[in-house]
Amino acid sequence: MLDEDKDPEQILVQFKAAQKGLDKARYLLLDEVYRKTLAIRIVNAVDECPGNCGNEDRIELIKKQFPNLQLDELSEKLSEMKEIEERLSRYNAENPASEK
Repeated sequence: MLDEDKDPEQILVQFKAAQKGLDKARYLLLDEVYRKTLAIRIVNAVDECPGNCGNEDRIELIKKQFPNLQLDELSEKLSEMKEIEERLSRYNAENPASEK
């Protein structure tokens, strides 16, 4: 369009349309990546929590909320699940499998 000396307004409209498409693609990609990562962390936490690890209620709540979480909530839940994974790691190190 620039080479054809098109009206600057038309060029601006095209830039805006292209930007909107890129923004949507970025949102969808981030949503998919965050959702997949959170799902993996939930599964790992469920596998690591023997039922009396002190985090089972929170894990179950996040698991139930998962399908309805928005992108900004996904990042919050990822951080929370990371903290839970760290607590579970310490818990399991202090409580070997033979004692569970």
